[in-house]
Amino acid sequence: MSKGYLSLILHAHLPFVRHPEYLFSLEEKWYFEALTECYLPLLEVLHRLERDNIDYRLTISISPTLAAMWQDSYLKEKYRSYLLKLLDLADKEIKRTAGDPHFFPLAQHYRQRFQSAYRDYFEHYQGDLVGAFRRLAQGGKIELITCAATHGYLPLLLNRPEAVYAQLYTAIDQHTRLFGRAPKGIWLPECAYESGLEEFLAELGINYFFLETHGILYAKPRPAYGTYSPLLTPSGVAAFGRDEESSKQVWSKTEGYPGDYYYRDFYRDIGYDLPMEYIAPYIHPDGIRIHTGFKYYRITGKTNHKEPYNPVEAQKKAAEHAGNFMFNRERQIEYLADVMNRPPIIVAPYDAELFGHWWYEGPAWLEFLFRKIHYDQNIFTPITPSEYLNLGLPLQEAEPSPSSWGHEGYHGVWLNQENDWIYPHLHMAAEKMVQAVRDFPQATGIEKEALTQLGRELLLAQASDWPFIMSTGTMVRYAKERVHDHLVRFNRLLTQLYRRQIDEEWLRKLQTHDNIFPHLDYKIYAPLTEKTAVH
Repeated sequence: MSKGYLSLILHAHLPFVRHPEYLFSLEEKWYFEALTECYLPLLEVLHRLERDNIDYRLTISISPTLAAMWQDSYLKEKYRSYLLKLLDLADKEIKRTAGDPHFFPLAQHYRQRFQSAYRDYFEHYQGDLVGAFRRLAQGGKIELITCAATHGYLPLLLNRPEAVYAQLYTAIDQHTRLFGRAPKGIWLPECAYESGLEEFLAELGINYFFLETHGILYAKPRPAYGTYSPLLTPSGVAAFGRDEESSKQVWSKTEGYPGDYYYRDFYRDIGYDLPMEYIAPYIHPDGIRIHTGFKYYRITGKTNHKEPYNPVEAQKKAAEHAGNFMFNRERQIEYLADVMNRPPIIVAPYDAELFGHWWYEGPAWLEFLFRKIHYDQNIFTPITPSEYLNLGLPLQEAEPSPSSWGHEGYHGVWLNQENDWIYPHLHMAAEKMVQAVRDFPQATGIEKEALTQLGRELLLAQASDWPFIMSTGTMVRYAKERVHDHLVRFNRLLTQLYRRQIDEEWLRKLQTHDNIFPHLDYKIYAPLTEKTAVH
């Protein structure tokens, strides 16, 4: 009998990026890179584990914006063009590197990877990743959970509670429609918690959520078992805490596995290295050098000199690191089991995009880990949070501490001098949205369509990605434009609604451009005291 449990959580999220107005969009490229390097390789790993009857468990939070992009027909065809261009570059690279003992095999490796991505996406999955993950979840080894609708930073939206309710309700409704069952758990965006959020979760049927370590450790009263047993919040929703030790081994740039010198160097790319006349057709049309995905060097060390990347050696390292991670969890759980009167649970949550995009060998590491857990140890069992709660162990009741998993652990990344200007506008728009529902409680026809689009524009403006980007200083102009554009559309459409002068042609353009959440019901913004039994 195992002495404890390991719960691995992957949070898959990208902001809603869809720009049919441009032939080339760097933001859409974020999404295509994640498809190619993360989501498709992850599906490959999970299918191999299923094929070989490995008794693994994995919880995957799929954000509603990411799921919406998976469904979008425009993005599917744009992805086809993206892959075909990479395959064209792969053919050129095979010719360019012919005879080079290091780079020629790598060029072949990348062509095979891109061919596999094309075949898997367009032939095997028929462009339907929602269906692919839904079918895997039906086997019981994968638990799919949701997030807030557009990854809104909920503690900073709480001054208008209806805005938080709309973020959560929309997410749960979309998840249920796409994946065939209501989610039992939720990933609070950025693991950001403030007292009172769990009341919304309880009302909407959510059983559990996740917190950064100190959100549990500083709970009132202090937890008897730290992060190694979930807390039961006053509303009856369980809160699981992130384990610091297992997180550091995977996340840390200095101490974590992804920084190993044998792994692929993410930053060294032929998009920056090769002559402009050669690489120009495969980078930004304006001549801006960008990543192409062809990376021929390993991390090597803290040096400008980089050694060629060797995928075989990197795979060996991934297997070694998987064994090390398992060994450490065995020792950790053995120790905890001796000092607790219950089997401990180690909760290890990560951004899904780490696996394959930032850490090229990450999907292989996951596969090695689950295989080793299955065959090489009997100290602990992989488990989903729902399975752990179903064990029926008594949980300590406590109120978690306000927290996030951002720098310094609270809300500062999303509220600082670089981004604080957005919140008065977001709060005012939410107030106006609630008032509009009061003023148009039974709208029909074009007025109902306008109210629904108002809800979409508000949700898109609230995404936590925009203040995060402003805070980190990357793509700041784009982030500011996204907030500005959605709020301008919101206010212009609201004015037209009240004047009974809705520009139908313009509204149709908005519906086509910002086409997320086709089943959105504007009445979810009704004042909380007035909501019908339907919601």
